[in-house]
Amino acid sequence: MLTLVIIIATAIVSIAAFSNGNIGNKLIFYPPAVSRGEWYRLFSYGVLHADYMHLIFNMFTLYLFGSDIERVFKSTLGAQTGSISYILLYISALLVSIFPTYLKHREDTSYRGLGASGAVSAVVFAYVLINPMNFMGIMFIPIWLPAFLFGFVFILISVYLDKRQAGGINHSAHVTGGIYGIVFMVVVFAALAHINLLQHFVSQIHIESINDIIRFGF
Repeated sequence: MLTLVIIIATAIVSIAAFSNGNIGNKLIFYPPAVSRGEWYRLFSYGVLHADYMHLIFNMFTLYLFGSDIERVFKSTLGAQTGSISYILLYISALLVSIFPTYLKHREDTSYRGLGASGAVSAVVFAYVLINPMNFMGIMFIPIWLPAFLFGFVFILISVYLDKRQAGGINHSAHVTGGIYGIVFMVVVFAALAHINLLQHFVSQIHIESINDIIRFGF
């Protein structure tokens, strides 16, 4: 299972970096270093995390949603093409989600970034696109929403927190990664399987809405 491979590899590097600062310094997202030609940092930052809680949260989220999206890729596109597409989604999301931050901070010598949140957000929003009516919970809030509403609320909260620069977290990467996850899925499934995922997304919401009307007699 590719999702498990990503989780294990990320955990190994992250844990190693907790006790060896040289690993973190070499792999962390540092815009001036990227500008000097160390472009690999646009990807390698994703295998680093600030602490165990950060690592566990990201990898547990990836396990929950990535396993399902990996199955969708393989069952729809075939084992080989599906596997390549899934890995490409994750790796390219690391680049795309951090790139706006690079453009904003490329001369900022005090900026550092780490964590797989942008790529994980891409996977989560890929799940939202495929399963818009599955219920998802909002962290620390005892409310469950259909996935498409969860995605909308998540984007709004992330934009708000990014404007406030809350918690030292790169909220813009969450937004960029999430949007990219949707775009990637739409393009890949249209190109390789001739499937219109946006149409599928809308029809799923429409069908469930009609079922609710019938069920409750509205």
